[in-house]
Amino acid sequence: MDEFRNEIEDILDRIDAIDVLDVFLIAFIIYGAFLLLRGTAAMALLRGAALILVGVVILARALDLEVLDFLIRHSLTGLIIAVPIIFQPEIRRALERIGRTGLRAWAQPGFIDLIDTVTKTAMELAVQRHGALIVFERETGLQNYVETGVAIDGEPSAELLGGIFYPNSPLHDGAVILREGRMTAAGCTLPLSETRLPGEMGLRHRAGLGVTEGTDAVSLMVSEETGMVAVAMDGRLHTRLDEQSLHQLLLRLLAPNGSDQGVEQ
Repeated sequence: MDEFRNEIEDILDRIDAIDVLDVFLIAFIIYGAFLLLRGTAAMALLRGAALILVGVVILARALDLEVLDFLIRHSLTGLIIAVPIIFQPEIRRALERIGRTGLRAWAQPGFIDLIDTVTKTAMELAVQRHGALIVFERETGLQNYVETGVAIDGEPSAELLGGIFYPNSPLHDGAVILREGRMTAAGCTLPLSETRLPGEMGLRHRAGLGVTEGTDAVSLMVSEETGMVAVAMDGRLHTRLDEQSLHQLLLRLLAPNGSDQGVEQ
């Protein structure tokens, strides 16, 4: 017991303020990484990988498997290379958040009216079973996607949005992109998410989710099969929204410093 106490005291004697700061910074970075991954598919992947790694280490030590133990101890370089590849979308979003100095000012005069218009239009389209995909551009520019559609410089209205998403109209299959409160383009093509979605969600939901996985955009989807209204941000999906919850969610996400804190399905 005395020998153990002496070893602990020896270790504590060699620890200074720099060592404490070093450990604190590493813990802070790991904690921040978990916060960024919280609620995403990557978090489940990370948990699975951690469980497998812990299990392999215990097995190697318990059974004294020298080759396996050697591979584990010398796999750090491979893990460092693999992490940026596996978690590329999450790392990209994190760097974009860090690099932002502020959000595009959605909370400007007419902001509440815009949210009212989009909310009421979405609910009307849902009742009529007219599919829709509306994307709100924020700090990350969406010009690459704007250029895939038809340029429009107009004030959002129920009549205009309803006409665009009317079944079999030329632009109804694409997305409408809103920039600073105005319709910038319609019929836009968006990247598809690789996240597995429930069966009632099709390409429109995959596109709406996909654009939020690589940008800070907020997307609103209306299903033409079920009439379900959904909103996505930061690769997270809120589904089965009624008029009140949709209105409140858009206000929260599009207000300055708004953020998506969870997944509701």
